[in-house]
Amino acid sequence: MKKKWLVILLVLSMVTFLWGCGKSSSSGGKSSVLEGGASESATQLEYWTFVELHGQHFQKMLEKWNAAHPDKQIKLKVTVMPYDDMHNKLSIALQTGQGAPDIADIEVGKFPDFLKGTPQLEPLNDVIEPYKDTIVQSRLNMYSKDGNYYGAPTHVGAALAFYNTEILEQAGVDYTKIDTWDDYKKAGQQVYEKTGKYMGTADTSALWQASMMLAEQGKDFTDDAGNPVVNSPELIKGLTILQDLQKSNVLATIAGGQPDTEEAYGEFNKGNYASMMMPFWIMSRFVNYMPDLKGKIAIAPIPVIEKGQPRSYGGGGTGTVVTKTAKNVQLAKEFVAYAKLSLDANIEIWNTLGFDPVNMEVWSMKDVTHNPDNKFIQYFKNNPFDVLNEIKDGIQQIKSTPASPTINNVLGTTALNEIFEDGKDVTEALNEAQKQIEQQLQ
Repeated sequence: MKKKWLVILLVLSMVTFLWGCGKSSSSGGKSSVLEGGASESATQLEYWTFVELHGQHFQKMLEKWNAAHPDKQIKLKVTVMPYDDMHNKLSIALQTGQGAPDIADIEVGKFPDFLKGTPQLEPLNDVIEPYKDTIVQSRLNMYSKDGNYYGAPTHVGAALAFYNTEILEQAGVDYTKIDTWDDYKKAGQQVYEKTGKYMGTADTSALWQASMMLAEQGKDFTDDAGNPVVNSPELIKGLTILQDLQKSNVLATIAGGQPDTEEAYGEFNKGNYASMMMPFWIMSRFVNYMPDLKGKIAIAPIPVIEKGQPRSYGGGGTGTVVTKTAKNVQLAKEFVAYAKLSLDANIEIWNTLGFDPVNMEVWSMKDVTHNPDNKFIQYFKNNPFDVLNEIKDGIQQIKSTPASPTINNVLGTTALNEIFEDGKDVTEALNEAQKQIEQQLQ
């Protein structure tokens, strides 16, 4: 009993940090039952998520599933909770063996916590196998342990640059000429001088920018053995560049600490920042939460330190899992694979969510990617898949390891704030972060 309460207290004390596809826009949990044209005798499965938009995708795939599987009808009870609330509640439910849903989304930064010891999740190998040759392997590997796949991926999450062309045009800046961070700095200084607005954000609560700077130098937060190396020369160099951009009035901190927060959506929607560097899935946030920017946002590769470096990385991710206590494990597994990995599902993931599908066959389907009726195509100034296909061979991967949650917490709650809020020396801040991470992992 004492051990159980220690586990619960540990889980409840976890610090809020976003590393995944994003967070729920809901301030509290809310549930709804999706019928999907199911019969009265359908099996009802419960699904937890922290992204409200994911429920919209599952609703479409549920309708398709029930139409194609009259003998395996499903109703889906969808519960949307805030990011930390959902992960904490799920962790406690799995630890105690009580109250877990049948299906759940687990964000990639939290996933290693759910793989510790004997995972209380069902291996998905048998239902993934039919789709394995069509899915980006690195995205499957993110949710695996000892040869078993425990999560079905949602997207590639290729990082891109999103520019507010209205602001840039006022400042006389051409975003297509921005290739390096030096180019970005000159453009940003011009934007600030002409408009009084900042080119971009200096993120304090998420690692999108830190990941980006590491990936384009071919490095990671951990070494090959999974040990943390957050005070590497590469991360010091990358964050020093960003800190210099902040000191030069090119970047500024933002409400919410990073672009993927409700507070930040409002700042961007009002035109207070001219760009963000974020994974592809941020497009859904633009369309749903920043309506005033429709027709103003252009997409481009992210700047690099030196020409020739990789211009993207796979950022964030959500693995959809089936729990050990699911009422019908096999049915839940088959539905998850169908809803996340089938070609039809990958097309709908783009159409409904605006995510870059893990089945890259979709990337070259012109009727899908250039459909003029698609709401994402209508929103942005240029076609996102034209940019994706330009950089697809250089999309780097930032690993998710058992050390990742600790790294995320220390950098995202302490080090980045010290660097961008307090102006602390980057090397000093990262050396202290390295020591803190090592101590916590002992």
